[in-house]
Amino acid sequence: MRFDALRAWGREYLKESKLPSFKLDADLLLLHVTGKKEVALFLDGHEEVDDTLCSHYKDLIKKRAAGYPYAYITGYKDFWTLTLKVDSSTLIPRPDTETLIEAALELDIHGRVLDLGCGSGAIILALKKERPAIEATGCDRIKKAIELSKSNALLNHLDVTFTQSSWFDAFDNERFDFIVSNPPYIKEGDKNLDGDGVRFEPRSALTSGFDGLDDIREIIHKAPLHLNNGGYLMLEHGYDQAEAIKELFLEHGFVNTGSKKDLSGIVRVSYAQYFKE
Repeated sequence: MRFDALRAWGREYLKESKLPSFKLDADLLLLHVTGKKEVALFLDGHEEVDDTLCSHYKDLIKKRAAGYPYAYITGYKDFWTLTLKVDSSTLIPRPDTETLIEAALELDIHGRVLDLGCGSGAIILALKKERPAIEATGCDRIKKAIELSKSNALLNHLDVTFTQSSWFDAFDNERFDFIVSNPPYIKEGDKNLDGDGVRFEPRSALTSGFDGLDDIREIIHKAPLHLNNGGYLMLEHGYDQAEAIKELFLEHGFVNTGSKKDLSGIVRVSYAQYFKE
């Protein structure tokens, strides 16, 4: 089958599935399967694609049409300045999470840094890339996520320690200068959980109780035991949770609360500082 005909088939198949990015997804998957550069979309239309690659491409198009995330299909996702391996054991890194990276850099992140629930390692690896001097640690309760994070550290040539742990469980007597996290924060039963792509991601990494704050409550409650004097806790959260999180910070003795909006103008990240009495 010719390259241009296969491209047209992929676009038409995805169009019928109502995907808004059907043209882009079809083109990118074709480049992924054939190993070609973007220029091939304009120059290689008359080339024949062998039957094995055609069959593989059609299989991937059908998966994408069913809503399976593009990043899970290709196995990679760009985040910040990094290219990361991803799989269905973790969330796919979102552009919104880059807001947390920006906020941490604005606070001059330094010293010992812990990323709770690191998933693919996106946050702590991006911070290590920007601030090589930090002592960076990431943790996740899922073993496969830790293995993936370690692989991403090697892929990006970054020295980060990864430990299997449910929040602070593996860090009994350890303290950090910055603790960052993108924890689960979606309400149980939220209708958006059935949306394109999201329904294929691990539910445990998305939802957290009736109001989405169960894990955030636990993190804020326990963080003072693991922060150095003057240390910061920084959290990504939902579009309507900033005020509730600020109240939780203040209830647990944090001061100097602050927040940062994402590219849509929504408060996406909140942080606070802790001083020991």
